[in-house]
Amino acid sequence: MISYPSGFLRLVEELSRLPGVGGKTAQRLAFHLLRAEPARAQALARGLAELHSSTRACGRCFNLSDQELCQVCRDPSRDQAQICVVEEPKDAASIERTGEFKGLYHLLLGTLSPLNGVGPEDLKIRELLKRLSDAPVREVILATNPDVEGEATALYLARLIKPSGIRVTRLASGLPLGGDLEFTDDLTLARAFAGRREI
Repeated sequence: MISYPSGFLRLVEELSRLPGVGGKTAQRLAFHLLRAEPARAQALARGLAELHSSTRACGRCFNLSDQELCQVCRDPSRDQAQICVVEEPKDAASIERTGEFKGLYHLLLGTLSPLNGVGPEDLKIRELLKRLSDAPVREVILATNPDVEGEATALYLARLIKPSGIRVTRLASGLPLGGDLEFTDDLTLARAFAGRREI
């Protein structure tokens, strides 16, 4: 059996911790980086180091940003009276790709999941309710994933928001049950967004 240098093995181990990357893929990636120009490996290392040093949560919506407020929250042309609630940054990115939504976002950074010990206090729900009370909001679009946790979270939020008189909508059907927004094609997501319905 071939014994590899400890640095190579450490890289394979770290790569295999990434989602969707097994041992063989991690080894293949490590060999690729080893064969690449040293500058490419150094650029990757710098990118990984900068990921945590320069990326932060937006102070308003909790999306990824490199400033106090993210690019969407800083954009004065966005509809300030419409807030789309999503689970994670990747979901906001998927919606942005469609070009259908021109309002603001609010990221919960998860969903309600009592079996996993995730309750309302673990999500950015309190911050959402504060945003709704601080600014005139016309509509809240609940764009959580169409799985059990996403549906439960949407219903919970709808019950909290509706008494305030704000219109609460949910993305229309067309999104596959149990699927993630991240993997939904742009056309399906755009149609679901355009056909959202009152809850």
